[in-house]
Amino acid sequence: MNQAAESPEATARHLLRGQATASLSSLLAPDGWPYVSLVLTACDHDGAPILLISTLAEHTRNVRADARVSLLFDGTGGLEEPLTGPRLSLLGRAEISAEPRLRARFLARHPGAAMYADFKDFAFYRIAPARAHLVAGFGRIHWLEPGQLMRPLPPALIAAEAGIVAHMNQDHRDAIQLYANRLLGRAGDGWLMTGCDAEGCDLRQGGEIARVDFAAPVLDAEQARAELVRLVHEARHQHVEN
Repeated sequence: MNQAAESPEATARHLLRGQATASLSSLLAPDGWPYVSLVLTACDHDGAPILLISTLAEHTRNVRADARVSLLFDGTGGLEEPLTGPRLSLLGRAEISAEPRLRARFLARHPGAAMYADFKDFAFYRIAPARAHLVAGFGRIHWLEPGQLMRPLPPALIAAEAGIVAHMNQDHRDAIQLYANRLLGRAGDGWLMTGCDAEGCDLRQGGEIARVDFAAPVLDAEQARAELVRLVHEARHQHVEN
């Protein structure tokens, strides 16, 4: 992915969907000091961040007193000069949710969280974005509104996602391996698909995550299948060229 050639909106959405953790800033109750913590994140199909947090945590008490939060998604890891890399500060409101789709997407991305997701003190939260500040390197600084950051929910793809992921993991592990090794340059075997949304698919191997971007948005199972097949051809062609 050539971030310099991407639109600010595309760069921001890639950061949102591509990072597995974020720094969560909440307002410390009752005095209002900013309080920053590390959280696991996933994304809803429209791009809204999903959190799973405990009432025993300081940040959850803060959120329940004042729902306004900020999440920093840091894409600068591994760069010799981190300030040349992309990062996104998303401002929004944390809303508790029992929507099964949010639970499924979060636990698919973070399977280890299943061991505590049903504890009574844990709950899923959806962050409703208010605006976001993107710094994509020197001189590439943009404020983005929700309409630039979010995509409409794709009902047909949402209904098909679990089947797509299961089918790929059961019958097309070789394709997933091609995506990871040849398209993304990620090492190792045993990569699995954990999610499929309109803009790409999420992969995981042990504690590593990766994301494959689609060339254009997909809205249903048939479009997703066509794009996943196209990506296999691209990976094989790239290997021949190399």
